[in-house]
Amino acid sequence: MDLSPVISILDNAYFLYVGDIGLGNAQDGGKGGKYLVVGQDYKGEIPKGYIVLKTNTYRQWMLTRPFQAPNESLEETLSKFKNGIKIYPLAEANNPQPVEFMNISGKKYSTLHATDSSIYDELNEVIQYEPANSGDPELLGLAKAIGMEKGKEFKPDTRMQKILTEAASLGNAAYRGVMFKPRNPDVYFYPDRKWFSPLSSGSYEFLSKTGARLIDDRVGFHLFATGVTPFMVKPTVGKGSVYEIGSMDETGKMLDGGKTYSVTLPGPVPARDFWSFMVYDNQTRSILETDQKTGGVDSKLAGMKKSEDGSVTIFFGPEAPKGQEKNWVQTVPNKGFNVLLRLYGPEQEWFDKTWKPGDFKLVK
Repeated sequence: MDLSPVISILDNAYFLYVGDIGLGNAQDGGKGGKYLVVGQDYKGEIPKGYIVLKTNTYRQWMLTRPFQAPNESLEETLSKFKNGIKIYPLAEANNPQPVEFMNISGKKYSTLHATDSSIYDELNEVIQYEPANSGDPELLGLAKAIGMEKGKEFKPDTRMQKILTEAASLGNAAYRGVMFKPRNPDVYFYPDRKWFSPLSSGSYEFLSKTGARLIDDRVGFHLFATGVTPFMVKPTVGKGSVYEIGSMDETGKMLDGGKTYSVTLPGPVPARDFWSFMVYDNQTRSILETDQKTGGVDSKLAGMKKSEDGSVTIFFGPEAPKGQEKNWVQTVPNKGFNVLLRLYGPEQEWFDKTWKPGDFKLVK
């Protein structure tokens, strides 16, 4: 890969961190560079000029967000990204094939894994395809206990199929619960706010300070976001992006798509580049499907009302309050939703928590 400045991560087939690409990589730092992805035991020659990322699985998961520079339009950013990115086998480095881009804007597709017992078939497919011993031994041990093992046919009998069907149903309900209304007080950013994140422990591996795996945090995060990187947890001040999740109003009630809420961001908002709100469907974890289509608002939106000190109030509801059309995100009656607040280029005030967003307030 040959990339211009981006925020990008590479995780392996089990969604374990492999490396950062672009701004999060110390060797790159946003200057751009060539990356070579190889196996852990690769013995071949490493050409000069490549940043090497080692992995223990055959398939990888790469998430990439082109970095939009100040005073640069989205179209200009995308054009630079498309012209700069190249992905190719090392053997084709001297004559790489052009990258094919697919525009999926406006198309309907699901980003959810199965929520019934066929989820176990999906897991078995990964185990069978990937190298033996590449998965976490605990996970592989649990899979083996229900008859799933590398090189063997996964064929649960009637008894086991019944167990798996019930387990999938319970698991589907449980991971939504631990994600959208977490009981762990440590995931909340502020003692007097409802904003939270499964990454609040400060570990992209979901480890507590005593070394315990924070299972609920990991389960919730992988429902919500999938990819992990330390750059998502501890970015450099003024670079990268940080995230806070809102799923409840100030009283602790779950957000209702049929009601109208307001959220105030005190000014100045500590985002060197820009900030954004995106609204997601609790059931599909995808951007909420509405007539508004954008699914959110950001600080670059022309016409947004802001106070002299930079503070801004955003409304969430089925219809825009009169005169607040540019400060409004549409929701859907009879649908639960959650909101992701992103700060791009977070400033020190976010890190030391001297700045904090207001909670969701019901507009009566």
